[in-house]
Amino acid sequence: MANKQASKLRVTLIRSTNGKIQSHRETVRGLGLRRMHHTVELEDTPAIRGMINKVNYLVRVEEA
Repeated sequence: MANKQASKLRVTLIRSTNGKIQSHRETVRGLGLRRMHHTVELEDTPAIRGMINKVNYLVRVEEA
């Protein structure tokens, strides 16, 4: 059995949530992003990927 380390994603909020759809604001908060240029590292899971895809126009994603 190979030990596979879970990959991480570095997500940064690059656009403001002001004036955006409420569910998109909540998704950004659910990702743990609080303010502009705030960066968080998250596990690369299907749920996180779905949240990122929903607000892809607000965030920048990099492999960590």
